[in-house]
Amino acid sequence: MTSVTGKAPLREIALIEPRVEVEDLPGGGRILRSGIPLEPFEDNLGEMLRRWARDAPQRTAVAERAGDGWRELTYGEAAATARVIGQALLDRGLGPERPVMILSGNSVNHALLMLGAVLVGVPVAPVSVPYSTMSRDYGKLHRIAGLLQPGLVFCEEAEPFAGAIASLTGSTARDAEIVCGDASAERLGATPFSELTAPPPTGAVDAAARQVGPDTIAKVLFTSGSTGVPKGVPTTHRMLCASQQQLAQVWPFTAQTPPVLVDWLPWSHTFGGSNNFNLVLKRGGSLYIDPGRPLPGGIEETVRSLRSVSPTIFYNVPAGYGALLPHLEDDRDLAEAFFRRLQVIFYAAASLPQELWERLEAVSTSVLGERVVMQSAWGATETAPMATIAHWPLERAGNIGVPVPGTEIKMVPSGAKEELRVRGPNVMSGYLHEPELTAAVFDEDGFYRIGDAGKLADPTDPTKGIVFDGRIAEDFKLSSGTWVHVGGLRVAVVGAASPLIRDAVVTGHDQDWIGLLVWLDEPAAQRVAGLPEATSEELARADAVRTRLADALRSYNTTAEGSSGRIARALILTEPPSIDGGEITDKGYINQRATLERRVDQVARLHRAEPDGDVIVLA
Repeated sequence: MTSVTGKAPLREIALIEPRVEVEDLPGGGRILRSGIPLEPFEDNLGEMLRRWARDAPQRTAVAERAGDGWRELTYGEAAATARVIGQALLDRGLGPERPVMILSGNSVNHALLMLGAVLVGVPVAPVSVPYSTMSRDYGKLHRIAGLLQPGLVFCEEAEPFAGAIASLTGSTARDAEIVCGDASAERLGATPFSELTAPPPTGAVDAAARQVGPDTIAKVLFTSGSTGVPKGVPTTHRMLCASQQQLAQVWPFTAQTPPVLVDWLPWSHTFGGSNNFNLVLKRGGSLYIDPGRPLPGGIEETVRSLRSVSPTIFYNVPAGYGALLPHLEDDRDLAEAFFRRLQVIFYAAASLPQELWERLEAVSTSVLGERVVMQSAWGATETAPMATIAHWPLERAGNIGVPVPGTEIKMVPSGAKEELRVRGPNVMSGYLHEPELTAAVFDEDGFYRIGDAGKLADPTDPTKGIVFDGRIAEDFKLSSGTWVHVGGLRVAVVGAASPLIRDAVVTGHDQDWIGLLVWLDEPAAQRVAGLPEATSEELARADAVRTRLADALRSYNTTAEGSSGRIARALILTEPPSIDGGEITDKGYINQRATLERRVDQVARLHRAEPDGDVIVLA
């Protein structure tokens, strides 16, 4: 790969050049299609598992931390145990009307239960862990259980889930069997997980497996969306297998080197559960479950994992890179372990600030003398998950790529923007038990209305990709009638104040100017304040923090164009984002609309004619 002036060369990997076909639509807009035909793919995920159990039975499939080492499960072991679990599920009469509901996070047992379920056609529904452990009313959990009517509910450990289990068994899941890890089962009076691995498989497993076809539901994933109400997405084997074939065709390097992932992203979300887990299954790779999180006290666990296992592909969200970068920059041994065999750095779920992009390139160059290829994609739970991918070397953040093989992107004029809509074999047919909602999200041509906007990076050359242009529903007008495009603005201000800001929400609907509600990155703020043990409230009042934030935002304002880009005031939030309030997803992405609806008092404080002392006035 060629170098860019002033930059180190890129590490060589095999990629496919983008090809795009364009169909202009009457009245404006266009449809983009990949010029790469979608090749045949598996009928179900079980085919992938059986292939690697046959061809690489001793290769590690999935592993979790155990003391100073790892508990590793080979493909041979995974396939054999999945058959046994499949028998146990059939013995219990589970199936499409009585699925498996999983409350706890990523683990080897979680993986085995998923594989056993999909092998015999039992849908599995991993649920966001905070719905059980951080919620006060379990409202979202009850809605999900009510939609699913599960026949079996699993959690690895009893203690964090005891309240949720008691709430479920007293109402929406009263008929479900509760299964826990062996060490915790007695605490809840539950079935030990080992009982699922006891019955010898019979011909019933093979008979059930033969009935699992492309239209069989493999899993039901739940997404809160902008309303904060969980919606069930029945995800078929066709959707998941098509998505992995699409990725395989544009990432041929994954056939040459079976991917090794060190990954924390939750399997209750489509990024970790559909993309990352199934990439490993498709290519016969190895997934090392990272118990860390991009949070104080959690990122240290990620660092520990990365010292032990060097990934070939690293998936994360922008908040994850923001938390990891200081460790990579300060610890040469860690950086060398991280970059040793890394082929791709991948981000998704939110836009990556350019400042983080450049810091990642700088560490890579320092360690390797070359840059690791950085890529991104775009999609949703409803698209299983990928609709576009930038499958060529990018030079900056924001480009979400071109349609993957077999998928079409319709770009429809919507005010000053172009709305993105998706159609293809990886797209859902509708929401679980929500016919009216389903009808509302598909247009007359069967394209799914995802709610995002995009624009061509180069209007004369669609192969240069689409630039993400924010959520259409998040944009608003100032009192002057000027549109504020929230997505790009939020990324710009977070990047301008990095690493001090962890995330932010933009305010100003029908107001004269733009405001900002800010969550601090507490470790960064503690360093600025010189107060390593300071609380959120103390940091919000610290003069050094407030001055540094104000200076960064004023510096940003000098480059902003007009009133639609300048920040007039900021308010530091000390209450973390609320799961119950729909403000944050399990991967740490902030829901702009839900936050504004929940924090109307703080928005009002920010926009008062006479601001109080907590408000940072910039203009």
